[in-house]
Amino acid sequence: MSVKKFIAPQLALLLILSAVWLAGVDKVIVKNEIHQDNLHKYMQVQRRVIDNYFGETTLDDLFHESIKGLVRGMNIDDLELEGTPIDTLQRHDIQNLRESYNRFEEAYLFIANNHSDKDMSRLTESSIKAMLSLLDPHSVYIERDDSERIQEEFAGRFQGIGIQFNIIQDTITVITAISGGPSDQLGIMSGDRIISIDDTSAIGYTNEDVMRRLRGEKGTKVDVEILRPRTANPIRFTIERDDIPLTTIDTRYMLDNETGYIKINRFAATTHEEFLTSVVDLKEQGMTRLMLDLRGNPGGYLSQAIAISEEFFPRNTKLVSTQSRHTRFNQEVSSRRDGLAKDLPVIVLVNEGSASASEIVSGAIQDHDRGLVVGRRTFGKGLVQQQYELIDGSNIRVTISRYLTPSGRLIQKPFDGSSEDYAFEIRHRSTDASMDAREFKDQVPDSLQYFTKAGRPVFGGGGIVPDFIVQEDTTASPYLFNFMLVNRVDFNFVRDYLDQYGDTFRNRWESNFEDFRQNFEWSDKDRAMFITLMQEEGLVLTDEVDKPTVENNNLKMSREMYNELVWMNYGRMKAEIARQVWGSEYFFPIINDHFNDTLNEAMKLWNEVAELEMFAQRRAGLNPDTTPRRN
Repeated sequence: MSVKKFIAPQLALLLILSAVWLAGVDKVIVKNEIHQDNLHKYMQVQRRVIDNYFGETTLDDLFHESIKGLVRGMNIDDLELEGTPIDTLQRHDIQNLRESYNRFEEAYLFIANNHSDKDMSRLTESSIKAMLSLLDPHSVYIERDDSERIQEEFAGRFQGIGIQFNIIQDTITVITAISGGPSDQLGIMSGDRIISIDDTSAIGYTNEDVMRRLRGEKGTKVDVEILRPRTANPIRFTIERDDIPLTTIDTRYMLDNETGYIKINRFAATTHEEFLTSVVDLKEQGMTRLMLDLRGNPGGYLSQAIAISEEFFPRNTKLVSTQSRHTRFNQEVSSRRDGLAKDLPVIVLVNEGSASASEIVSGAIQDHDRGLVVGRRTFGKGLVQQQYELIDGSNIRVTISRYLTPSGRLIQKPFDGSSEDYAFEIRHRSTDASMDAREFKDQVPDSLQYFTKAGRPVFGGGGIVPDFIVQEDTTASPYLFNFMLVNRVDFNFVRDYLDQYGDTFRNRWESNFEDFRQNFEWSDKDRAMFITLMQEEGLVLTDEVDKPTVENNNLKMSREMYNELVWMNYGRMKAEIARQVWGSEYFFPIINDHFNDTLNEAMKLWNEVAELEMFAQRRAGLNPDTTPRRN
């Protein structure tokens, strides 16, 4: 059938559909509804981008890239393009949406007529993804099933392995393991790349493929093989699917008689409510100062970040502003009331996994000299997205503005390179956190230097640089610890331990967690049982090696090395038994007791917090203009 014959019965209706859509009238029902929906969807995306994207873009570039997307999606090596409507070398100087629609319609129908074996809905998605690739890394297409998944994640109503991921260069890349979920419990971490699922290659998977293979009912299992950055050999995990935690606050407890500790894992719909409950509870326990842990928190809802920030300030304090080429997205947000924690001294813990909403909160506290930011330089995501639903239930997420901290600094790091370079920029930073901060400051131009309310210098253009840098503890070899996690020895050990000694354990410890936390120790018999389980999984204790060595899934090390390193394993197992007996929030106090150099260093800084407060007050008294200043 010729293109002309294919078009003739519908040409008038297609033109009517174009005009009706551009006029904003409800969809007209016509024949070949799938084609109509695909064309409608394409136009929706272009219009949303042109009307809302915060940066500069052109219809001509969007259209040209969409044709490239169509061609790539066809995956035909010897495809003849010259002179056809899908000739990617042609430029048309597209001036308006109608012309873009008509040109795309011509290309679309050419493929539908001449390549009837192709899935036109998938090709339309390919064209949309290509268009969005011209924008920033956070403007993305979200398939319908993924849209439902994202909503479920923020509402906490799903079961699976518990990871947030992106497809980067055809590889499933873990953005974060959801705190307390099955993957987190196994030690799966940000940057891990899933290369196979159930012994089948996962390279080239779509988001839909990943969801179909990794989600499932609680109690079912899935095998994954992971390639970890800076690790030579793939790591295998067997993950048992489970309920993914509903809450966004991992734990709250008193570090000492004065200091409350709250750890937030993401900013979802219930975060502010959970935070208020936590503050009230800790105040009742005697809290007079707060340690707020935002490490590994990738962000979430802007509204929740603003609501949390508001709790640390008096009424009418500037918290954040947004900036866009569309004036309707420009706004300045100030606190509407006196916050519940406005008089509490505060330290905020951050690292390279703290992004977006986490940077809004920590940036506001730093800019107003409200407290200290401690840890390592944050991720550097300072863009605000709006999600728009498309005709088939899929969505696009479009960056509508950039956010600025109260001093006016932009936190967004550059995104001129590839998407992979952007996503893994944190992997290329100096392993010395202090050196990373110095190098970053040296590279920042004068135009990106700002000053806090009290006159301290701060820097924009690449995340939040903490007031106090704490180096990540990398002194101890992780081989023994990682071997335990990969083989789930900690989980199995605790399960077997509770099977054997559960009643005795609970009679002794269950009524007093703090007693357990301070005084519980593994017995010699327990330690011997642990070695046996590790050896069953492939641990070989031998004096023939002078450093830990992995061969054929076996870990070889000397008894002396084992004795030097095993304290980490014992600490993790103690935390695991706390999780299984008391619940997930009791896991973290034990982890903090054993593995938290940043927290320990931060606890030494309360005098500096008090000095900062007095310094800020003196500066405010000397200078009536207390608005944070730009250099």
